[in-house]
Amino acid sequence: MSTRSEVFSSRWGMLLAMLGMAIGTGNIWRFPRIAASNGGGTFLVAWAVFLMLWSVPLLLLEFGMGKGMRRGAIGAFIDTIGPRFAWMGAWVAFVATAIMFYYSVVMGWTLRFFLASLTGEIPDAVPGALWEAFSSTPQALLFHALAVGMGVFVVSKGVRGIETAAKILIPSLIILVVVLAVKALTMPGASRGLAFLFTPDFSQLGDVRIWLEALTQNAWDTGAGWGLVLSYAVYMRAREDTALNAFVIGFGNNSMSLLAGIMVLCTIFSVMPDAAGEIVGAGNEGLTFIWVPQLFAQIPGGQVFMALFFLALVFAAWSSLVAMIELASRILIDLGLTRGRAITLVGAAGFLFGVPSALRIEVFQNQDWVWGVGLMLSGFFFAFAVVKYGVTRWRETYLNTPDSDVRIGAWWDWAIRLVLVEAVVLMVWWLYQARSDDFAATWTLFSPYNVGTVVIQFALVLAILLAINGWLARKVGRTERST
Repeated sequence: MSTRSEVFSSRWGMLLAMLGMAIGTGNIWRFPRIAASNGGGTFLVAWAVFLMLWSVPLLLLEFGMGKGMRRGAIGAFIDTIGPRFAWMGAWVAFVATAIMFYYSVVMGWTLRFFLASLTGEIPDAVPGALWEAFSSTPQALLFHALAVGMGVFVVSKGVRGIETAAKILIPSLIILVVVLAVKALTMPGASRGLAFLFTPDFSQLGDVRIWLEALTQNAWDTGAGWGLVLSYAVYMRAREDTALNAFVIGFGNNSMSLLAGIMVLCTIFSVMPDAAGEIVGAGNEGLTFIWVPQLFAQIPGGQVFMALFFLALVFAAWSSLVAMIELASRILIDLGLTRGRAITLVGAAGFLFGVPSALRIEVFQNQDWVWGVGLMLSGFFFAFAVVKYGVTRWRETYLNTPDSDVRIGAWWDWAIRLVLVEAVVLMVWWLYQARSDDFAATWTLFSPYNVGTVVIQFALVLAILLAINGWLARKVGRTERST
């Protein structure tokens, strides 16, 4: 069967695969920390607003583009706004692939800590002892390789393999997170965490930082603007709806974030109320791999629940990594490679380019910073493509099809235009946060967090993509649009 003729067998299978793409470790380890650090309930207000002003509009766009063009990001951009803009689609694909290179390292971490929860290696007598002994070592490299292998195995089975994996991983993940959230809610004092998470202080809504953090979290935890939804939408059935599916993915993903917030914050406020500020202020690695084992150690049956927590992280990381490998493979298939050869190359590159992040946490932090900002530019390019095509004409052609269950109105046209502004504001804001008066510290290529590393790496990649734009356009070519 050719890759072009492969489709998801059902809407249920397609939705689970899409949810698997969207629900990742960012929902479980980043959302609780960001929500807690930005006012809890106040943050949720801004976060819900940007679900409708960033995530859902871009999800709708990617669904329509993937189903309408039936090609990866480069081909989709060529078909939408012409061969001169192949480099924009290549940027989208490159950023998601660059994230894949270190995201497999994260999955490796989750695998190692799940194993440690089963063997009793955690919780540590000294908080963070296992993390210090494991991070940036050859052992981390081994688990990175295992993670890449697990992702490649699923993608190698084609769209049916992705669908089958999603039917197992996503219901299991949902059940695990629900069980952990219910457990957290039944603990003494958990109401303090619940009140903190769901009680907004409307006077804080004038804080611009809360809104920008909420917009950033939406860009991260839904996968909107990454190109991943586009890659999966290639395999949608011809008469499948696009609009309703985008709303289901957006709200389903954010519901998982809320459950994760309840799970983590209620547990923290229940067992360590005096240390709650220290814990929620920890970085992603600190909160997840250092403090979580300590939290579960104080819960009856904590070893079991800790194992369930890290298993949930494994499933979340695995399903998202599969989507990233599929995206990169789809690009190579569009460039003329067979599916088997494309997946082999992506797997090999995923391992090799992930080695630096596995062996040095500073490299991991650098890449996470650089390509996290890169996602904002990807969202800008998606919105630019549709606005250039003609946003209203695009909506009527690719969203409001005869098979649509929900008709998308003119609000979407303005939301897509707003995405252009949001993307620019986010990039400027994040770079402003990273500024420094020290010229040497600012303009270094590899630093965990500065302006120069973003500008230099962006400039290098964009220069290469612009230089090979003609070659990309010729290789991918222009196809007849099919729906």
